[in-house]
Amino acid sequence: MTTITRRTALHAAAGLPAAALIGAPGLARAAEFEWKYGHNLPVTHPLHLRAQEAVDRIARETNGRVEIKIFPNNQLGGDTDMLSQVRSGGITFFTPSALVIATLVPVAAINALGFVFTDYNHVWKAMDGGVGAAVRQAISRVNLHAFEKMWDNGFRQMTTSGRAITDASAMDGLKIRVPVSPLSISMFRGLGAAPASLQFSEVYSALQTRIVDAQENPLPIIQVAKLYEVQKSCALSNHIWDGYWFIANGRAWRGLPADLQRIVSNAINEAGLQQRGDIAGLNATVQADLQSKGLAFNPTEPDSFRAKLRAAGFYNEWKGRFGDEAWSLLEASVGKLA
Repeated sequence: MTTITRRTALHAAAGLPAAALIGAPGLARAAEFEWKYGHNLPVTHPLHLRAQEAVDRIARETNGRVEIKIFPNNQLGGDTDMLSQVRSGGITFFTPSALVIATLVPVAAINALGFVFTDYNHVWKAMDGGVGAAVRQAISRVNLHAFEKMWDNGFRQMTTSGRAITDASAMDGLKIRVPVSPLSISMFRGLGAAPASLQFSEVYSALQTRIVDAQENPLPIIQVAKLYEVQKSCALSNHIWDGYWFIANGRAWRGLPADLQRIVSNAINEAGLQQRGDIAGLNATVQADLQSKGLAFNPTEPDSFRAKLRAAGFYNEWKGRFGDEAWSLLEASVGKLA
């Protein structure tokens, strides 16, 4: 039997026409740009699925010159780790939520102000417009590149084991779990509630033992964590909207030729728009599932919440923190706040 060595294979390949070499196993030209992309979501999440489509499209449209490997589900570390890695160039792409990147770029948290967006029309008017442009410019100052289209993480809703939350008066003295976030704590204190910052792993048991009576999260999180087992009503409050910025290491991005930048940008931005539609469809499905499991849903009166926050000085406080320029851009999209 003939033994085929690497040298034998290369000599044989030398006699093949160029067309044959393109499909020859092991002889394909290496990518000029081999990059890593990390995120914190499972492979079943719409963000991962649409990102994979974008990566495949980029490889195809660049004829293999750009190759991106995805590392989902915190394989490369937690959010803080990946944010550090994308800044240093250890990875090239990362999709942090606005609240995560706000630890580095404070104005990035502006979309997470309480009761700012009433619906997705408000969200995309701001984040695809002046507010998003201002945040991307701030992100660029820390040597990161943010793509134009934000990806969706959804609106947060409030659930309770007691009476339904229909307006701001129901918040008085309410013991509610919130993330370890200064913005969230400030908002719920402004509403007259008693917020308790707990890690997410503690939420179910805290609700079960009545350490807290309420919590707030996007509907898919309420579903996955089975919080419907220890809560009886859900107020469709839409009190905070959060999304993912698709960011790249600034040095790597600037080193990519302009023609390839266009291909990568188009693929990522268009995939982001598709992911937004996926999340909208998912939320409708999740609500129906939660209702079938006994969680009651009710609308709320958002104006009452905004009025209470305004009276408590919440908006004026955060206007000072975010600055007049970003604030005026936000109010141009959503109306007067402070």
